[in-house]
Parts: sequence; C-alpha cells; structure tokens
Amino acid sequence: MSLQALKNIRNTNNNAAKSEQQQGFPAMLEQFKGEIARALPKHINPDRMARIALTAFRMTPKLAECDPRSVFAAVIQSSQLGLEVGLMGEAHLVPFGGQCQLIPGYTGLMKLARNSGQVVDIYAEAVRMNDKFALKLGMERNLEHEPLTAPGGFPASDEERGDVVGFYAVGVLKDGSRTFVAMGRKEVERIRDGSRGYQAAKKYKKESTWDTDFVAMGLKTAIRRICKFLPKSPELATALAMDEQAGRQNLNLDDVINGSYTPVVDKDTGEIVDVADGGK
Repeated sequence: MSLQALKNIRNTNNNAAKSEQQQGFPAMLEQFKGEIARALPKHINPDRMARIALTAFRMTPKLAECDPRSVFAAVIQSSQLGLEVGLMGEAHLVPFGGQCQLIPGYTGLMKLARNSGQVVDIYAEAVRMNDKFALKLGMERNLEHEPLTAPGGFPASDEERGDVVGFYAVGVLKDGSRTFVAMGRKEVERIRDGSRGYQAAKKYKKESTWDTDFVAMGLKTAIRRICKFLPKSPELATALAMDEQAGRQNLNLDDVINGSYTPVVDKDTGEIVDVADGGK
C-alpha cells in the first residue's frame, strides 16, 4: 500500500499548515478525504472511517485542543490496523499533552489476536470475592473459575459476587492447546500506578479510565499480558507497542507515512522491548 498521497499533507507550506491548525480536525478530514481514500487498504471504506472518526472526535471535546495532524495520524493508523475508534471499544482517540494518541482497547487486542489465524479464541474474566477460583501451576497447569450463581443457576449480580479480587485471560490456539495468565488485584493496581495517564490524572486531580472503569482496564491488562505469549501478527505487535508507549511517545504523521513506528520484539520471548525509530 502506498502512502504517497499523505505526503501532500505533511509537505504543505507553513501558511497552509497554520490554516489547517485553525480549522481543526473535522475540516482537515474533509479536505483530504481523497488522499485518505487512496492511502487506506482497499477493504476499508473511507467514508465510514471518516464518520466513525468524527463521532469519536465529537464525543471527546478535549481532542479539539490537540494538534489536528496528530488526530489525523491516529485515525489513519487505526484504520491500517483494522480497528474502529469509538463506541465499539476497539481503539480510542486520547488527548495527551496537546497531542492525540491512539490507544487500543482490549476488544481491539482480542480482535487482532484472532486475526492472526493462529488464535481460535481469546477472552478475559474478572474474579470476584464470592466466586470459586482455583489456580494450579507447575507441571499440570490448571485454572478453574466458578462465578457465584443466583437462584435457578443464573449468574449472580456483581454486587452479590463481591469486590473484584483478580483477573485472568485465556488463549486457545489453532492446534487446540490452551494457555492462560492470572493476575491478582494488587498486581493490576501496581501496573495501574505505573501508567503515565493515571499519574497525570492524579496530578491534576482528574478521573482516569482506571477510576471510571477499573474492570475494563483490568481485563485489558490481562489480555495484554497473555498476548505476549501468543503468536503475533504485525498488526497485533504494533498495537501492543503503541499501548505500551502510551504517554511516552506521540504518533505523528511522519510515523504513519514512513512506517517508522515499528515494535522491536525479543525473538526468544516474543516480548515487545522497544519501538524502532526508523533510523531517526
């Protein structure tokens, strides 16, 4: 896929760039709709992508304060990964320090894992205080989770099941083998406390996603952990790298055009250890 058309955006003169900055992302998206269509994979409908992006943009007023080029780059990158931003939860446009960052959601990571062709199923669950949970490691690994049930055998409410005490994720491979990871609440909270987004929210006394939707973030943490042990497509590896770099490195239009946003993966462990800089 050629991204030559997008270079027209990057190479606009300073006056045009200032004009785009003033008009904002919606005007920029409309202005370069033709270039977007030529740059996206053939299976991506540019009009639908534009509608989804505008909806997500308007649902987050703070994005209007971001450099519109960073929003544009995030939208293009999400489309190239095959993730939809917004209500589906596959990916999110997140303002951070005047720049827009693309943050994959846990449903997006699961989608990319399945798209690898090697993962038949992948899922995560929260374990609550009144559930039955048994974990066995060693030579015969096993995980059993029996949520508390209500009369009739139906699932009990979250309130009846009690506070969340941990999370786990399971991956089922094409050959029928399974693998899993389990994380206690304290471990998840330690990861939360190391998040730059969470730290920034606390510094400025604002709510973060960890505050408003702890369970979803815990599920994502478990999914992200298990993905390190699963076969990875280039799209999944890139999405994981972007998620790990959130708050540390901004995705810009040059990264998208030049393909320089590339994860460095440990060949032995499969763990993402860095992000290549494309020789910059």
